[in-house]
Amino acid sequence: MRCRLCDSDRLLSVLDLGATPPCERFLTAEQLDSPEPTYPLHLRLCEDCLLLQIPALISPEDTFTEYAYFASYSDSWVEHARRFVEESIRRLGLGAHSRVVEVASNDGYLLQHVARAGIPCLGIEPSVNVGAAARERGVPTLSAFLDRTSAAAVRRDFGPADLVVANNVYAHVPDLLGFTQSLRTLMAETGWLSIEVHHALNLVGLGQFDTVYHEHFQYYTVLSAARALATAGLAVVDVEVLTTHGGSIRIWAQPESVASSASSRVRDVLAAEERAGLHGVDGYRHLAEQARSARHQLLHFLLDCRDEGRSVVGYGAPGKGNTLLNYCGIRPDLLEYTVDRNPYKHGRFTPGTRIPILEPAQIAKDRPDVVLALPWNLEPELTEQLGYIKEWGGELVFPLPRLHPAVG
Repeated sequence: MRCRLCDSDRLLSVLDLGATPPCERFLTAEQLDSPEPTYPLHLRLCEDCLLLQIPALISPEDTFTEYAYFASYSDSWVEHARRFVEESIRRLGLGAHSRVVEVASNDGYLLQHVARAGIPCLGIEPSVNVGAAARERGVPTLSAFLDRTSAAAVRRDFGPADLVVANNVYAHVPDLLGFTQSLRTLMAETGWLSIEVHHALNLVGLGQFDTVYHEHFQYYTVLSAARALATAGLAVVDVEVLTTHGGSIRIWAQPESVASSASSRVRDVLAAEERAGLHGVDGYRHLAEQARSARHQLLHFLLDCRDEGRSVVGYGAPGKGNTLLNYCGIRPDLLEYTVDRNPYKHGRFTPGTRIPILEPAQIAKDRPDVVLALPWNLEPELTEQLGYIKEWGGELVFPLPRLHPAVG
């Protein structure tokens, strides 16, 4: 393996999670007796450019041609997108004369707000089933992967974009250099690029090991993201620290020819990363021990529940949850089933651990003693949604960054 940003062969092992199936390959009942392929899940750090990355063992085509994740099933994520669109319209002066392109636009969760504002927009979404849902919502969507060819075609047919949005996709591309150049191709000469991505400062500092899975090929600090964007002549101008996905960053970039100096917020986040040791290799060395500690704590809790006769079910079937379940070796003897709001997953089983996925109404029907929330990054939303389990004395528990019960 060589670094996909700088081509160095000096890659330091940071976290080895063993071999797991791809996190979005939910099984049907008919597939339970068939072999299930697994792939190593091994996080490494380039000692030269400091990009965190895993080997590209599966292709985006394997994962995203048909996809199980529909963003609109998270109320808080749709609201997050609405606020972003409103703030971007004010910040950039967007209007009917502008053009907005979103890469990996999913089911139109974000661009629906752009369209309602009367701003011409286009989504580029590789998953055919998810893109169809966006078009049903009235969001123009191209079913394609972003690469140099599709980027050139979109620029020619739709025009250069005043704003290109790339939320939670910059980690999903093994051809990092080609993808970055394609983002630049979409942009007008004075255009803006907004990227949201999970911040490696939280991944490493808080031991969020379950955010590592096969469709995430790399993990960014502001430092490594700026180095990647610079390969296409893009400069980081501003950064916002977000609470989404357990702690993310929103990076604002422009072509170097028109970009202003980096804001004080960029300097502040870079300084925080440096204080945490992430501008060298030492700050990454404790992540493996954090993961082992979290695994032992969760398993002790589930084993105690079993010994005490307390019933435990899950809530949610996110990608991160499948990393957690597989790394911890949690199966239906410890987690009877999980539920999810996405009908696509109902009647299927989690990859590797074969835990049934049911409709959310099953929780109220069975009244379990404990509900383990797998999308722990949505704690405020889920604490409110699942408040009803208190009616029978049920306990809502979140596994990370440390095992803890819901507050409130």
